[in-house]
Amino acid sequence: MTESITITDNRTGESIEIPIINGGVAASEWAKLLPGIWFLDPGFLSTAACESAITYLDGEAGILRYRGYPIEQLAEKSTYLEVAYLLLHGELPTPSQFEAWRHEITYHTFIHENVRKRFLEGFHYDAHPMGMLVSAVAALSTFYLDAKGIFDPEARRRQIIRLIAKMPTLAAAAHRFSVGMPFVYPDNSLDFTSNFLSMLWKVAEPRFEANPVLARALDVLFILHADHEQNCSTTAMRVVGSSHADPYSATAAACAALYGPRHGGANEAVIRMLMEIKSIENVPAYIAEVKSGAVRLQGFGHRVYKSYDPRAKIIKRTADDVFAVTGKNPLLDIALKLEEIALSDEFFISRKLYPNVDFYSGLIYQAMGFPLQMFPVLFAIPRTAGWLAHWQEMLDQDSKIARPRQVYIGPDKRDYVPLEAR
Repeated sequence: MTESITITDNRTGESIEIPIINGGVAASEWAKLLPGIWFLDPGFLSTAACESAITYLDGEAGILRYRGYPIEQLAEKSTYLEVAYLLLHGELPTPSQFEAWRHEITYHTFIHENVRKRFLEGFHYDAHPMGMLVSAVAALSTFYLDAKGIFDPEARRRQIIRLIAKMPTLAAAAHRFSVGMPFVYPDNSLDFTSNFLSMLWKVAEPRFEANPVLARALDVLFILHADHEQNCSTTAMRVVGSSHADPYSATAAACAALYGPRHGGANEAVIRMLMEIKSIENVPAYIAEVKSGAVRLQGFGHRVYKSYDPRAKIIKRTADDVFAVTGKNPLLDIALKLEEIALSDEFFISRKLYPNVDFYSGLIYQAMGFPLQMFPVLFAIPRTAGWLAHWQEMLDQDSKIARPRQVYIGPDKRDYVPLEAR
């Protein structure tokens, strides 16, 4: 049986049959029967804006796969740099391909001295590191004039390498500036996450030695955050990229979307909630306030997931490894109690409110010493690979420039009245 739907215009009695392909129906087919009638879908709750082969997500079943590979397997066995290669190239690298990829990323981590001395150091002393990152990424387009050659395969490849490589350097520089510490240059002898930790925490030691447990935990978090289908920031990347803007400008737009508290600031909101609750004894009272609608339960529920976020399960295990090194985050007991109550309470079960990736990631970041304002920056570093994979895919698909329609609800035609007559 052919999978299709039939729609009928009750005004005219005309009907049209539309095939269902890959779980979607083409809006252009609907337009044949309903010209000038637009789908009104605020927030794109039921609208697919593109076709993509990068990430598969089944929110009902709690499944997340990159290029077909389950996120659980990648988090356990892979590394962030290998996952970045997978997202961008569609396949896992061979040993020689990975070594060439790792070498290129490692040797492009340095940023132009003028970016640091004349741009980053020009911010106000208390500038938010995420605001600095957004601006610095956009500024890179003025340093790499070949960035506009988006249809030159070699030029495109260079920008992808540069962005993935330089994002941790820019992020670390923004943090160091925000706390009044001098810039630390990349160390090419270190792996990706250890190098980032060195640029963040190095003081006067000749060589910073990151704790391998913490470096691996951060690498796992980077894998989990590398891509997540058509979220707000990825959509921003595709929309800006559809105008054929250079990848630095498009990535800056994605960073700006991630800057918002409803997206990249969600794990910060979890920490603030736990700090507000203060103690495990106050959890039942807070749950009661959630049920009454007075407050929100941060870190629970998701636009897409209607079951336990698979990333949250992995992060919870990673948290145990981190706390064994750093000592237990004092907020952990509050978080565990919240989760225990929510997973056994019909109020939350019936609403399919389960812990998401933000519920435990903030606890790990805080235990590792990151200030709250760095949380969205830590999100932007790994998500850069996903953004660039979508940007590249969009260009290869020769996607049309994004230009959604609207349903006009303003006044009908009215005549202009001169100022003196109003």
